[in-house]
Amino acid sequence: MLQIKRAYLAPNEMDGYRVLVDRIWPRGKSKEVEKIDCWLKDIAPSTELRQWFNHEPKKYAQFKIDYLAELQNVPQKRALEELKQLVSQHPTVTLVYGAKNEEQNNAHVLYELLTK
Repeated sequence: MLQIKRAYLAPNEMDGYRVLVDRIWPRGKSKEVEKIDCWLKDIAPSTELRQWFNHEPKKYAQFKIDYLAELQNVPQKRALEELKQLVSQHPTVTLVYGAKNEEQNNAHVLYELLTK
């Protein structure tokens, strides 16, 4: 099972294997409290794309297109393959993200890609 959870929600046993899919550690969160099992920095959008998107809802459609294109680059592609392996190896994997927008973010793009 694959699920998504915001980093600012408390981790629990139902999360299973927790994978942080952001390039930057969530502000104000400690590594001990977050209980992150794997941090895939390379799967996150580039700094340029993240800054351009700025979590503006009107830019989400283009962000999604550009992010999916970035996932074809070598470091991101390797990270995506690693994530696919983790999903196949664990009964439950939670994609953890830090964005305030809970509906339009890179974790949702990854979730859609992996559950197609």
